Amino acid sequence: MPLRDTFPARRSRRGFLKAAALGSAAVALPPLPVSGQERAGRTLGAGVSGYGRRSRFEVATRRVRGVRYEQAAGSLTPLQDLDGAITPSALHFERHHAGIPDIDPAEHRVAVDGLVDRPLVFTMAELRRLPAVTRVYFIECSGNGRVKWSPARPDTDAQGAFGMTSCSEWTGAPLSALLREAGVRDEARWLVAEGADACRMTRSVPLDKALDDVLVAYGQNGEALRPAQGYPVRLLIPGWEGNISIKWLRRIQLVDRAWQTREETSKYTDLMPNGEARQFTFVMDAKSVITRPSGGQRLDGPGFHQISGLAWSGRGKVRRVEVSTDGGASWTEARLQDPVLPLAHTRFRLDWRWDGSPATLVSRCIDETGDRQPTRDALIAVRGTRSSYHNNALQGWRVRSDGRVENVDV
Repeated sequence: MPLRDTFPARRSRRGFLKAAALGSAAVALPPLPVSGQERAGRTLGAGVSGYGRRSRFEVATRRVRGVRYEQAAGSLTPLQDLDGAITPSALHFERHHAGIPDIDPAEHRVAVDGLVDRPLVFTMAELRRLPAVTRVYFIECSGNGRVKWSPARPDTDAQGAFGMTSCSEWTGAPLSALLREAGVRDEARWLVAEGADACRMTRSVPLDKALDDVLVAYGQNGEALRPAQGYPVRLLIPGWEGNISIKWLRRIQLVDRAWQTREETSKYTDLMPNGEARQFTFVMDAKSVITRPSGGQRLDGPGFHQISGLAWSGRGKVRRVEVSTDGGASWTEARLQDPVLPLAHTRFRLDWRWDGSPATLVSRCIDETGDRQPTRDALIAVRGTRSSYHNNALQGWRVRSDGRVENVDV
């Protein structure tokens, strides 16, 4: 029997979504409307170019976080505009302490010295001759989510709440290969990594982590690093707070203890309620955020909607993501989109039929170690509100009856 005899000639959008949600095998669609180009007459399009550009109709951009000096600024990834788990290089968040240096890769060198048998200096060409690997890892600023130490502002969106995390495919040499070439002495316990930026960003890294999964990365998403991401070479320390993945890497010094640098004493410590500071809280805890629907968006009416978001953990793979539509009173397990990789963003999805009444959406991530996102109240009960870093509290979005979505504490 022809489809026109089986289905009505025209369907409303709501009817189509209802049929799709129920798994209909086929749905008759109305004729496609005539496009603006066809109305005006078809014309030759633009020609090829030396480097690809996105459509002029795509407007997702990074939002610059307000600071007094742009050289010490940060920008936020528009998580709500992403479709998969990989962040386009041009939308990867930024954080700089002294601006972006302009480095000629032909002149750049990376030194490995200190407690080693053979101090070495690598050119970029020599680094590229080492056995390379490609890995998908997220990077997250330890200050990501710091807005959650304060009560929720309704106008905060996903970008403003959690936009200082991004996920890329990174290519480079394992740091362990460089250290084997140099020969690490028995007394070495840490290394000190230094950048070539004006502030000489410097962090101490435990040797056992350095010998595990750390990369000396020169590639991102299939091409060279962007200057804002450390061109021509950076350290990439998966799962740990982003500032320790030193950009514009110029020196790796093997030492017997942490050097207590400026960035691990005056900054990037967690002030506790009793006045003591937690130091070297390297690992980024389990975290998730619903990106659709999320703050600043608007649902166009009751019916079928897909809830979607991102989850990640610095301890390994995301094992499960649960979603609540009633503010945490009940939970439903979401589908994880393959591939689910360790130390990488994982996309999750949940089909939802909205009845038009107010709803509060929230997600929580459980990683393979059992680490689970806490509520904001539970986190503050332990940590107080004097910290600025490592806030992985649940993120809630209130859907109003008119479809508007706004930020809310849960």
